Amino acid sequence: MALRWVAARLPPAARELHAAGHPRRLAELLALRGVESDAQAAAFLAPSREQLHPARELLGLDEAVTRLADLCARHRGVAILGDYDVDGISGTALLAAVLRSAGARVETQIGRRHEEGYGFHPVHARRAAEQGVELLVTVDCGTNSLAAAEEAARLGLALVVVDHHIPEGAPPPGAVLINPRQAGCRYPFRELSGAGLVFKLAVALLEHLGREVPWQALLRIACLGTIADVAPLVGENRVIAALGLAALASTRSAGLAALFEEAGVRPPLRAVDVGFRLGPRLNAAGRLGAAEPALELLLERDPARARELARQLGRANRERQELEARLLEEARAAIESRGRPPIAVAWSGAWHRGVVGIVAAKLARELHRPVLLLAVDGDLATGSGRSVAAVHLHDFLAPWAARLERFGGHAQAVGLTARTASLDALAREWESAAAAWPAELLEASRHYDLELELSEVGAGLLADLERMEPCGAGNEEPLFRLGPLTTAGPVRRFGNGHASLPLVASGAEGPAVDAVGWGWAERLDALPASFEVLARVERDRWRGGARLRLEDLRPLGGSAN
Repeated sequence: MALRWVAARLPPAARELHAAGHPRRLAELLALRGVESDAQAAAFLAPSREQLHPARELLGLDEAVTRLADLCARHRGVAILGDYDVDGISGTALLAAVLRSAGARVETQIGRRHEEGYGFHPVHARRAAEQGVELLVTVDCGTNSLAAAEEAARLGLALVVVDHHIPEGAPPPGAVLINPRQAGCRYPFRELSGAGLVFKLAVALLEHLGREVPWQALLRIACLGTIADVAPLVGENRVIAALGLAALASTRSAGLAALFEEAGVRPPLRAVDVGFRLGPRLNAAGRLGAAEPALELLLERDPARARELARQLGRANRERQELEARLLEEARAAIESRGRPPIAVAWSGAWHRGVVGIVAAKLARELHRPVLLLAVDGDLATGSGRSVAAVHLHDFLAPWAARLERFGGHAQAVGLTARTASLDALAREWESAAAAWPAELLEASRHYDLELELSEVGAGLLADLERMEPCGAGNEEPLFRLGPLTTAGPVRRFGNGHASLPLVASGAEGPAVDAVGWGWAERLDALPASFEVLARVERDRWRGGARLRLEDLRPLGGSAN
C-alpha cells in the first residue's frame, strides 16, 4: 500500500530556539516535540533526577511505605505478584531486591499467561497465604481484580496494588492502591509504567528507612519496564529511560551482562536496544510458558547461572519468532478474507496466545487500522488488540465489556477474553460500529519531521540527533524526507533479506552516504533513476559515521503534501 507522505507543521518556537543558540535542525525537532523555550530545551536535553516529582504525591504511597517499612523492621514475609511481561518482571525484580535488602522475607510469583491469563486472580492470593506472608504486593496488575482482592482479605492478607492500567470501576476492596489514573490522585504525571511506579515506591521506602538509595541500580531496572512497555518517553518516563540507559552501561549485574551478551548489544545502549533486543528476550519465556527464568535472570548474581538463563531466554525468543512468522501470515490472510474492515478481527484454534499481541501490533502498523487477534481454546478465546494513533481502542471496545469474560488495557493496547461462540457476532458489531469512522482516521499516511539535504547527513547532525535520545513512543526518532537521490554503487545484500547501498544527491556534488534497508533486498532490486526517501539518520555502529535507515522510497514526482 502506497503511503501518503505528510510533513509536520513547524511551530514558531523553532525560530526562537534557534535564536537562543540551538543548531537549526535541533531547534526545529525540539519545537516539533512541544519544546517552547530555552529552559524547556535544557531540561529535555539533559534529563536529571531533579526533574522527578516527589513520590509521596502518589495517592496511597505513604500508607504503602508505612506498611512495608513495618514488615521490613520485623523481618516478616511479603509476597510480590508480577505480570508476565517485562514491565511486571522488572518491577517485581526491583521491589524484591529492595525489600530483601531492607530485611523483609520476600516470596515472588509471576502470573501464568496460559494457565491464568492476565492479572491478579484469587489463586495468587491463596499461594501467598500458603507462603506464610502478611502482605501481598501486585505489580503491573490488580487495579480491576475485585474478586482476587476479596480473596486476599478473606485470607487475612494485607494488599498493596501497584498498577498503571485504567480503572474500570470501584477500586479493589481493602487494598492500598498506587495508580496515578485512579480517582482522587493528583500526581502530575499519569504515564508511569508499572516498573516506574515500583521505582517511586522503592525510593520512598528507602528514604523512609534512612537508607542510601542506589539510584543507578534502581534506574537501570526501571528503564527496562518503561521502555519495553512502550510507555511514552516524555516527562518522568524520559528521565527514567535516559538515566537508566546510562546506568546500564556500567552495570555489575551478572544477569544483565549475560543478557547483553546473548542479545549481542554493547554499551552505550539506546532505547531501541531495550525495545527490540533485550525486551523480547525477557518477554519470550512468559509468552511460551513460565516467565520465572526472566525474573531469575534479573536477580541472578552467579555469572555461570546467568549465562545459562540468558541462553534459555535466547532459545525461547527464537521459537517465539518462528511462531510469530507463521501467525502473521495466517492472520493477514484471515483479515483479507473479511475484506479488510476498518477494525480487523481474526481468531484461530491453531494460534499461540503468547504471540497474538506482537502480531496484532505488526498488522496494525501494516494495515493502518486497529487489529484484534484471539487464540481459541475450547469455549474461550483469549487475545490482544493493538491500535493506531487516531483510535482509542479501549474506549471504543468499552461498551462491549459486559459481554466479554475479561477486558482491560489502554488507548493503544487491550487484552480480552471472549466466548468462542460469540466471536462472529462481536466481530460484525465492531466492524459495523467502526464503519462510521471518518476515512482520515485510517488514512495510509506517514508523517515526517523535516525535509533534509543529503549534504547535511554527517557528524554534526548525528550529534544533535543523539541528544534527542532516548527516542520511542511520545518522542519518536526523527524521520526525514530526502531527495532527489540516485545510487552511487551497487546494492549489497546481507543477512536475511537486508540490503545497503550508497546514495548521492541527483545532479549535485558531494560524497555518497550509505543507506540500509532492513528487509529491503527485493525492494531495491529495480530502483528508478531518481527517487526520494523517508529515512532516519543513525550511527553505523560497525564502521562509524552517519548513515540512513530507509523507511519508504518512491520515484521522484510521487504525490505528497
